[in-house]
Amino acid sequence: MGKSRGGKTLKLKERLEKVGDKMMQATQTQHIATTMIVETKELTRRFGTLTAVDALTLFVSTGEVFGLLGPNGAGKSTVIKMLTTLLPPTAGSAKVADFDIIHQAAQVRRMIGYVPQLLSADGALTGYENLLVFARLYEIPHQERDKRIHEALAFMNLADVADKLVGTYSGGMIRRLEIAQATLHQPQLLFLDEPTVGLDPLAREVVWEHLERLCADMGTTVFLTTHYMDEAERLCTRLAIMHLGKIAAMGTPAELKASIGGEEATLDDVFVHYAGGTLESGGSYRETARTRRTIRRLG
Repeated sequence: MGKSRGGKTLKLKERLEKVGDKMMQATQTQHIATTMIVETKELTRRFGTLTAVDALTLFVSTGEVFGLLGPNGAGKSTVIKMLTTLLPPTAGSAKVADFDIIHQAAQVRRMIGYVPQLLSADGALTGYENLLVFARLYEIPHQERDKRIHEALAFMNLADVADKLVGTYSGGMIRRLEIAQATLHQPQLLFLDEPTVGLDPLAREVVWEHLERLCADMGTTVFLTTHYMDEAERLCTRLAIMHLGKIAAMGTPAELKASIGGEEATLDDVFVHYAGGTLESGGSYRETARTRRTIRRLG
């Protein structure tokens, strides 16, 4: 009897995996027909004998919020580093805003904004001064800089603290400033690597609200990584779950829940099913140390 139950469980798992594959193919076909802002084909990155990203093929449509989920070490940050031209791929290709990430890297950088997981604002400068540095880096015309900076500060509700040192800001304020820095040149696409890591629930809510406004008011496309299922459910129109460098499943939150065959399924259940483990995987020593440094610096 035990063997019979085991066989049935294995067959059910195989059926669910087939459903997931079909769903991923269907959602890819659907989004190919729309305007693509990100397109990867067999994108691969190896570090010695380790394949961090394994033949990744995906599409992101203009105007959507695309979430990349996965346990630590799944390859999420490596994907973002390749798409933002910070890391060359070992094989495969990718285009961002129709520019090749290898041969047209400079054009790609003009079209994107990037907020890394680690702190990117200078605590020894004021909020205004941080934005001024980025305005110069993005070569925003001199006559437009002051206006752009004040508009960005107001949009992120930081106008009242514009002249205060960033070292006195809360973690949520710092993250909002970093988003303002990354969108000062009005990019078509914003990359966010773990945008609310280390923030308390109230600060996370405020960041979410501002990201939603950014998408609604500016039409910005967002590509983010996150470990928080509530964040993915709140923000993302479509998700991909990575496991061991590959895409294990892709679709809308509703499609992913339906794919595991339960009316009561949650994104937590989806994550555990496709990522091949639990949400409490913990990550490596280096990953844990990096996350704790980020939390400490964000306060």
